[in-house]
Amino acid sequence: MGSKIIAAIAAIAALGVAGFDVYVTYINLVEAYGSGPPYYGMTENMDKWASPVGFLLMFNAVALVLVYVLGRLAWKLWKKQPS
Repeated sequence: MGSKIIAAIAAIAALGVAGFDVYVTYINLVEAYGSGPPYYGMTENMDKWASPVGFLLMFNAVALVLVYVLGRLAWKLWKKQPS
């Protein structure tokens, strides 16, 4: 019974990390490449504009590994329980 609870917590954590990753990626892309030509989002000084792609690649890679590890842990703990 205890490992099923841990498995459920790990699965919920994996979904939370995935959701947070999607949210951060969306917010950063909308802020950087907002509506209007060329990139009239929150950035007004184009000489100070920086692309968020490098940060997002690293952030998404870390989130992907974390989701994989948590998902695999949840799966193993869930399957470990006898029916």
